[in-house]
Amino acid sequence: MKLTATLLTGLTLLLFSCSKNEVNPVTPVVPPAPIAASTMLNVPYGSDALQKMDVYLPSGRSTATTKLMIIVHGGSWSAGDKADMTQFVDSLQKRLPGYAVANINYRLASLSGNTFPSQETDVKSAVDFVNNKRNEYNISDKFVLLGVSAGSHLSLLQAYKNSVPKIKAVVDFFGPNDMTDMYNNPASSSAPASGIALLLNGPPPSALYTSSSPINFVTAQSPPTIILHGGADPLVRYQQSVALRNKLMLNAVAQQYVFYPLEGHGWIGANLIDSFDKVQAFLNLYVQ
Repeated sequence: MKLTATLLTGLTLLLFSCSKNEVNPVTPVVPPAPIAASTMLNVPYGSDALQKMDVYLPSGRSTATTKLMIIVHGGSWSAGDKADMTQFVDSLQKRLPGYAVANINYRLASLSGNTFPSQETDVKSAVDFVNNKRNEYNISDKFVLLGVSAGSHLSLLQAYKNSVPKIKAVVDFFGPNDMTDMYNNPASSSAPASGIALLLNGPPPSALYTSSSPINFVTAQSPPTIILHGGADPLVRYQQSVALRNKLMLNAVAQQYVFYPLEGHGWIGANLIDSFDKVQAFLNLYVQ
């Protein structure tokens, strides 16, 4: 009798359990859909009309893994536009699809104003702006700076002079890094010393020449830097890049110097493809 009662009790519990599961089935957990890619053009980071950036955010991004490439155009600090860097944006998105990209403008120097350090200040403001937007944009704190010519100069200044946010690597396409040398040893008649003097409010020596020269701020804590330069550059002597490479080596900073003997101030074709190959490999190695 006791055995029968026990069996009946067990059967009742089993039936009740099955009935309960049928009434309240377990809801499967559905993972959230990946975040979609997003492009935001002319995002203001300041009040001036030129203080804007284009932001390209990849799909599936996250604050844990998505790196950011900040691109700074050239133009002798007085000309140029972020639109000039469209080819760079396209090529880098294809090669580094997991990266977000911010392609920035900055105030251009002129006879009527915006002399240096307005451009340096703008790059810092742009970097700080995106850093403050990391959670909103779903990107990490792994920032890389890429500049061309004057944009490289500004990128190097930001990377070497500022520790917040800590820049993880710099890509330097034929950028000036010693402004006193730029004044004293022009590459050619296409790069007169008078242009440097206008930008820096007079000839050297002055504190502004010191504070605007990235090579003066290289330390053992400087980020890995890849430098690319042409041997026939009529605007920035390739010796500027050699000097920077040597200073980085002296401080045991990871670096790579890529020299194209016959190229000028910029190049296209096979050498540009080679440049992107080397930049991609460098960033894959040093920005984890």
